[in-house]
Amino acid sequence: MAEALPRLVARARRQPSAILLAVQLLGVLIYPYLGESRTGTSAVSLFGLLVLALAVWSVETTPWTVWVSIVLGIPAVIFTVCQVASDARAWQAWGSAFEAAFYFYAAGSLIAYMLADRTITRDELFAVGATFTLLAWAFAHLYTVTQVIWPGSFVAAVDSGSPRTWMELLFLSFTTLSSTGLSDVVPVRPHARSFVMIEQIAGLAYVAMIVSWMVGLTVARARARAEADKLN
Repeated sequence: MAEALPRLVARARRQPSAILLAVQLLGVLIYPYLGESRTGTSAVSLFGLLVLALAVWSVETTPWTVWVSIVLGIPAVIFTVCQVASDARAWQAWGSAFEAAFYFYAAGSLIAYMLADRTITRDELFAVGATFTLLAWAFAHLYTVTQVIWPGSFVAAVDSGSPRTWMELLFLSFTTLSSTGLSDVVPVRPHARSFVMIEQIAGLAYVAMIVSWMVGLTVARARARAEADKLN
């Protein structure tokens, strides 16, 4: 047992994107059991932010990374904790704004991490999925801010008069980013529709970029092998 723990920690450090992806997907499965409990949802969000910070530092450890993570992460943590103690929607808006910025920054860091390498590693394959979930979370938090600033921005087939829950907005974000269009939550106000259109473009651009990146590396590796065979 004592020998297994260091190996597990070493493997986690080699594959931070895998840990991040696992935590994000676990959050999707846990949220339905929490309902609309502020304490439970905030606890999961705080844990997700911790794992996110560790993942960003693991793939791109520079002074700039540290400072950006501190500037975005600490206010997100503070406002998330404030949500537990108060019903004021202003705390929710500020917390979600910083979390959205942190998730967008982390997604950009993972994309830069993937594109900087000329070989596809196992962790970069996990980073493809982790980046997708980060973008989904980022836009879901952006939608949370939107409906606080512009009430009634989103309606649903059931109980369309009240603000949408976090799970509904996350579901909308996943369906929009993946271009499946299965959500029963609909943006009805101009700002909400603008952000949804931006997410649609982001989803298409991300898929096109990742596919072209993988194809390009595969072709380059095949050419390198062919040239090596000719020399031999």
